[in-house]
Amino acid sequence: MTKYFSLLVLVALLASGCARAQAAKTTPDGPPLDVPAPPPRDVEVGGTEVAPAPVPLPQEPARNPPPSSRVRPTAAPPSRVEPPKTEPPKVEPPVEPPKPPAANEEPRPPASTLQTKPASEEGDVERAIRLTLARATNDLNRVDYRTLNAEARTQYDQAKLFIRQSEDLLRQKNLLLGKTQADKASVLAAQLAGR
Repeated sequence: MTKYFSLLVLVALLASGCARAQAAKTTPDGPPLDVPAPPPRDVEVGGTEVAPAPVPLPQEPARNPPPSSRVRPTAAPPSRVEPPKTEPPKVEPPVEPPKPPAANEEPRPPASTLQTKPASEEGDVERAIRLTLARATNDLNRVDYRTLNAEARTQYDQAKLFIRQSEDLLRQKNLLLGKTQADKASVLAAQLAGR
């Protein structure tokens, strides 16, 4: 019985929905609505404002016409005509390829690097970097690599790489970048040692 009742309610709802849709489609009875005409446009002409004067384009520089199209003045003939002078073509010496270093020559040292610190402070900065590297190495030595998960092993390897890079940069006297790499290694090593 309840099935029939719910089916009857469903049919009633659908029928009422269709009736409303039909009512919406019908047009209202009566004359169409009159749309008022748009109001006339009132354009005010402002005589007080003056439009800016147009700016002329810059003049193109004067060009010399080619020698064949130049017009010679006919007022005074030249007193003496000289034949044009031709210069002999310049011969440049051939470029020699760079010579390989001789067996007895020592290789040249690399160009000196730009120093941002005075020489007296350079030693202090280098000692501080080496202390940071030693601390990072000690922290990494306390970590058992076999017990680390994949992410921790990646951090361990990255810290080792930063230590090697910092040592290479110290040999090249690039203290600024060497300190940056040493600091990165120290942070990673301290995190791994604290686990």
